[in-house]
Amino acid sequence: MKRRKILRAVLIALMLALLFTIPALAAESSDDVVISIGGLDNSSNTLRILFLITLLALVPSILIMMTGFTRIVIVLSFVRNALGLQQTPPNQVLIGLALFLTLFIMSPVLKQINEEAYTPYSNGEITQEEAISKAMAPIRTFMLKNTNTKDLNVFINLAKLDRPKTYDDIPTEVLIPAFITSELKRAFIMGFLIYLPFLIIDMVVSSVLMSMGMVMLPPTMISLPFKVILFVLVDGWDLLVKSLVTSFN
Repeated sequence: MKRRKILRAVLIALMLALLFTIPALAAESSDDVVISIGGLDNSSNTLRILFLITLLALVPSILIMMTGFTRIVIVLSFVRNALGLQQTPPNQVLIGLALFLTLFIMSPVLKQINEEAYTPYSNGEITQEEAISKAMAPIRTFMLKNTNTKDLNVFINLAKLDRPKTYDDIPTEVLIPAFITSELKRAFIMGFLIYLPFLIIDMVVSSVLMSMGMVMLPPTMISLPFKVILFVLVDGWDLLVKSLVTSFN
C-alpha cells in the first residue's frame, strides 16, 4: 500500500509539473522554436495537449476491448476457478498469457495495419485521417467476423438506425459494443463447457465421501488433486490454447 501511495504521489507531481511547464515553454518560445506533437505546432494550447495525454491513457483499454483479449482472459479465469485453484496461476500470469495470445491472434491484423496505414503515413504518402481510416478497416473486419448478427441487430435497434445495406454502413460506435457482447457470450459458453468435467469430478468425490460417512471432510480437498492430474494428463493447456486460437474467425 505504501508503494502504491508513493507511486500515485509521484504521478500526480509529474502531471502538475507538466501542467505548469507547458504554458511556460509556450510563453518563452521564440519564432525559431516549434513544438510539434503529431502535427500540432506551438499554437496548440494546453487543453489539446491534456486531451492527447488522456487519449493516450485510454487507448490501451480501447484496443484491448476491440481484440480477442476479453474472451481469452475470461476463459482462463474459468479454468482456474474450475480447477479450484484460487491464486494459481496468479493474475499476472493469466493476463500475460492472454496478452501474448491476443498478439498472436491479432498478428495478421497488425501486419495489415502496418503495411496499409502506418508505413504510408510515416513516409508522408497519406494524411493522418486516411491513416486512421485505413487502420480501422482491418480491425472492423475482425470484429465483424466475430460478432453475432443478433447482437449487432440489438445495438442497431437501440441506436434507432436504418437497416444498413452493407457492413461498411454500420457505425463503429455500434459495432464495438456488439462485438464485446458477443465476446462475453462466447467466453461464458466456453467456460461452461470447460467447467462440466471438473464439476462431475466434484460430484463423484462428494458422493463417495458421503457414502463412506466422511461428512466432515471437505470434498474439494480430495477432488483438487484429481482435477489437477486430469488436466495435466490430457494436456489441458495445449488443448485450451488451441481451442481459444481456433475459436476466432
